[in-house]
Amino acid sequence: VQLQASGGGLVQAGGSLRLSCAVSGSFFTIDNMGWYRQAPGKQRELVATVTSSGTTNYADSVKGRFTVSRDNAKSTVYLQMNSLKPEDTAVYYCNADIAYRYSRSAHWGQGTLVTVSS
Repeated sequence: VQLQASGGGLVQAGGSLRLSCAVSGSFFTIDNMGWYRQAPGKQRELVATVTSSGTTNYADSVKGRFTVSRDNAKSTVYLQMNSLKPEDTAVYYCNADIAYRYSRSAHWGQGTLVTVSS
C-alpha cells in the first residue's frame, strides 16, 4: 500500500491550497484518513481527520479555515486550506488506517511542503 500526496506549494497569506492523497495497492478497507503537519523544529501534529462515514475532527488552530473530505471510490483524502497563515507553513503528511483481511496498520504519505508567505 502506498499513499501519494500532492498539492503543496508556496502561497501568500490569505490564500488557498488543496492537498490530495491517494491510496493505492491491495487492501480490504480504509478506516480513518487524515492530515498531520510538522513545522521546522516542532513535533508532528494532527490537522484533521475523517472517518469512513464522513465524521470529521479538526485541530483548533484550523477550525473554520480547513476542510477535510474523502472520496471512498477513489481512495483519496483531501484537505482544502483557506485563509492560510504563515504559521500554517509545514510539511503536511497524509495518514490512512488500512484494514487487511486479518490485520490493520497505519500508513503515511511522503509529505508535501506548504509554505505561506507573509
